Amino acid sequence: MKTKYDVVILGAGHNGLVAAAYLARAGLSVLLLEKNDYIGGATTSQKVFPDYDAYLSRYSYLVSLFSERIIRDLGLKLELRRRTIRSFSPYVKDGRQNGLLLSNVSEETSRQSIFELTGSFAQAEQLKKFYGLARVFADNIWDTMLEPLVAKNDFRRRFDADDSRREAWRSLIEEPLGFAVERYLQNDLLRGLVFTDAKTGLFTHPFDETLLQNRCFLYHVIGNRTGEWKVPVGGMGRVAAELEKAARKGESELLTRINLQALHLTSNKQTVDFEVHGKTQSVYTRFLLVNFGRNVLAKFIGKPYQPDPTDEGSVFKINMLLRRLPKLKTKRHSEAEAFCGTFRINEGYEEMNLSYQQALRGRLPDKLPSEIYCHTLTDDSILSPDLRAQGFHTMTLFGLDTPWRLFAQDNETMRQRAAQQFVEDLNGWLAEPIEGCLAVARDGSLCIESKSPVDIEEALGLYHGNIFQKALTFPFAETKEQVGMWGVETEFENVFFCGASAHRGGAVSGIPGHNAAMKVLETKGGL
Repeated sequence: MKTKYDVVILGAGHNGLVAAAYLARAGLSVLLLEKNDYIGGATTSQKVFPDYDAYLSRYSYLVSLFSERIIRDLGLKLELRRRTIRSFSPYVKDGRQNGLLLSNVSEETSRQSIFELTGSFAQAEQLKKFYGLARVFADNIWDTMLEPLVAKNDFRRRFDADDSRREAWRSLIEEPLGFAVERYLQNDLLRGLVFTDAKTGLFTHPFDETLLQNRCFLYHVIGNRTGEWKVPVGGMGRVAAELEKAARKGESELLTRINLQALHLTSNKQTVDFEVHGKTQSVYTRFLLVNFGRNVLAKFIGKPYQPDPTDEGSVFKINMLLRRLPKLKTKRHSEAEAFCGTFRINEGYEEMNLSYQQALRGRLPDKLPSEIYCHTLTDDSILSPDLRAQGFHTMTLFGLDTPWRLFAQDNETMRQRAAQQFVEDLNGWLAEPIEGCLAVARDGSLCIESKSPVDIEEALGLYHGNIFQKALTFPFAETKEQVGMWGVETEFENVFFCGASAHRGGAVSGIPGHNAAMKVLETKGGL
């Protein structure tokens, strides 16, 4: 190991790997340090249930924002496979079980399903118009995500061309999203369907004056201009593995099991003290890239961390390994159809307004909104051939309106209560309990694990379990000082964020990793 590098990167999550790959390809010497014994951070895949040869990602599983440009630039061999079904929302109408099924491949299938729910095609047209707002915005914003920040007013002028663009700007940027949701849609289930993208992972509501819900919605619907969420073949671990390969190909040095001890940040060089293999090392670097949260950085530099109230995370995750898919109460749709997309539970608009208010008052909601993903119905390569032959599947539940504050005092008790309720709410739509379909470990335990926001914070260092590290921001400059910046700058010279703490961070995108690398090259004079 050398004692001096052009760039040191702290954290080998996917954004750190993106930055390392770009900078090493540009000829810079790069050292990447990771505290865990594996590469990939939250995107890694693991044998969550050791008795079975199945590789799950505990914390991330679908891809929308990972830029196709980054994939091409770095020569990544990734297949992001389309789910044939976008979502399935079970409901009861006139005493009969049914489900709203939206297809990714057949608009007519979606229209007919909306007709069965509402009794007309009018709401299908309104849903299309509503998502048209997102498409207009995505067409104007997506390419700028990998460029320096544009001033808000300059960006707004792009939307002055016609009425549809002005409507998109007003609905998504200027007013709380709830106005547009209620203006375009009258059906409660459809309203809830679209609003889940505005609160996934964060604690907010339709008329939140901070516009946190608007910012969250945009990040869920602009990815690669379509906003479609796809399944990475080979699991999220394949994404991390391809990025690691790209970083190593550029001769980046990657070290794991690092115990970071101190950071000394000065104007002309940065010093990183860490322990590896029982020995203390110090390295000097011109550029330091930080791939963890502002809360973690504050600890290492001895400064207080002052979060915004909107930074609180609100997510609950349950990972499961199934021997087979559970049977549904409704006979209108097959289990493979229902679970292929996003299976939505208790995500009606008014249901989520109530669950938010109950959680705001400090109690676990009576009905917990959640959505379920079955990776293996689209890509079963994360299972061994034997498990595939037996009909095994993986399933992940992502719970909403479970803010960190509910678990802070007694995480163990509240985690168990929440997990039990999420399972019971799922069972309410099944013809058999999900417990009877779960794989069983050698010790007799069921193959199911739960993670609260407190657990996520402890495992990944994400402030209060916020999967985005902090409240998401609008993807443009909101102050004069930000104009022309890459959104990765810190108060320290040549110290940049390369993860979700950057201005355009959040989700599995690689965007802040790319932008941090570009900032380094720009500062160095290589752009």
